[in-house]
Amino acid sequence: MRIKLFSTATLAVLLFNVAAFSVGDARSARIKKAEVSRLVAMLPASDGVVVFDSKRFVNDALPKILSSNQTMLTEVMAKITEMETTTGIDLKKFDQLAVGVAIKKISAKEYDFEPVALANGDINSGALISVAKLASKGTYREEKIGEKTVYIFAAKDLIEKNAKPANSAVAGMLDKGLKGMAKDVAVAAIDKNTIAIGSVPRIRQTIAGGTRIGADVTSLLSVKETSVMSFAMKSPGGMASLLPLDNDELGANIDAIDYLAGSMDVAATGTTLGVIARTKKTEQAQGLKDTLDGLKMVGGAIFGGSKRADQQIYGRLIKNAKVDLRGNDVSLDLTIAQTDIDGLIGGIK
Repeated sequence: MRIKLFSTATLAVLLFNVAAFSVGDARSARIKKAEVSRLVAMLPASDGVVVFDSKRFVNDALPKILSSNQTMLTEVMAKITEMETTTGIDLKKFDQLAVGVAIKKISAKEYDFEPVALANGDINSGALISVAKLASKGTYREEKIGEKTVYIFAAKDLIEKNAKPANSAVAGMLDKGLKGMAKDVAVAAIDKNTIAIGSVPRIRQTIAGGTRIGADVTSLLSVKETSVMSFAMKSPGGMASLLPLDNDELGANIDAIDYLAGSMDVAATGTTLGVIARTKKTEQAQGLKDTLDGLKMVGGAIFGGSKRADQQIYGRLIKNAKVDLRGNDVSLDLTIAQTDIDGLIGGIK
């Protein structure tokens, strides 16, 4: 399960990349929100949804975030180019992207994750798929679903054929994630400017259109004009079914979370992250807030007086974190200065 979860996360990083550095005019912002809403409305029933502003990531955000580690930036960009060469799909052409993830219980303590993504932009979806077919060198098959033709690619084989060695830790993680993907990836043109990418069953569900994401999830999805990413999800079996939690008070408080939602913004001065955790009961939310407040106090005391540069950064992050409680919702807001991002990223090998 962890390999598949990491694969899903890696695919999101590579294919559905995110960033926003400036606020466009009001009309552009309205168009963006309307298009994101349209894509989310077309997704099949899912336990989680993530929406991205994808085009600016490769051109603006990634160079900004990794500016203090040029070796890593070079390798990550090479991996993105490698994926484009492998699939024939130019990631920079996507404007908006919405990903729906279904969480499936496959054993008493193990869950699987099946994503499907809808991406649109200044693209010709038919031409884009034609290029992908050429890049696959014939390693694909076709399936008819209603009036739509679905193209199914043996992605794992293509990735292994085109893979290049990675030297940095992050590039190596991307390699592992890509190689851990499902064997088959299906692609279909939804309309002239929109394509769907995912597992074959999830593409079938998308085209059939018989199910939709529940309002309990979509109502938590906050698509801000400047957000680089927004997400909302529910935990079908408690957070302990998705995360390795200890049998202690912290683990119990995290396991009480029913829903998670949030967004991330990237600007020239730094990154802002906001997360909301919703519990079943008010007293559980209070317990979660008390635990986070306690961790802030202890962490601040540990790192506050450190002479090590990295621990000083951790201390500032803890100090800047703002925790609030409203009913069953616990919110965490954190702003990370670009200088601290540089300090953290620059130390990664």
